[in-house]
Amino acid sequence: MTDIIVANTMHHYSQIARLAAVIWHEHYIPIIGKLQVDYMLDKYQSATAIEKQVAMGYEYYIMTFEKTPVGYISIKKEAESLFLSKIYVLSSYRGKKIGKTAMNFIEKKAKDYQLKNIRLTVNIHNTNSIKAYETLGFVNIGALVTDIGNGFVMDDYQMLKPI
Repeated sequence: MTDIIVANTMHHYSQIARLAAVIWHEHYIPIIGKLQVDYMLDKYQSATAIEKQVAMGYEYYIMTFEKTPVGYISIKKEAESLFLSKIYVLSSYRGKKIGKTAMNFIEKKAKDYQLKNIRLTVNIHNTNSIKAYETLGFVNIGALVTDIGNGFVMDDYQMLKPI
């Protein structure tokens, strides 16, 4: 059974930071390298960074499977879109419909907010995720390169799904 709970305390943010460290080291080192992974974890996925993002309007959620924290979501309401900033599940829990439950939750949020679509960015070399998003109805609307400092860039595709 998958539950999705609001993350709104430093304890929650620390749980997410621990999940992020495991997931990102496993998934992203082959794509962007360890130096950029470590930099991004510190800049965007530390408990303090998450707390700052929440103060700026991002919503964070922890996904649990049989009461065990197994992943997390971050979204932000924009003028016309719900920005899906983060959706991650521990590899050992993939294939248990956790991602599908999360996407249903995200779509419901977008509808509740009366938004026109869901928007996300995905690394251009993250081919499995790109295919999964396309299967879910997302369309690639173009490349987006973002300088994140320290000599690193995020080289992404921007994808959109109408609601």
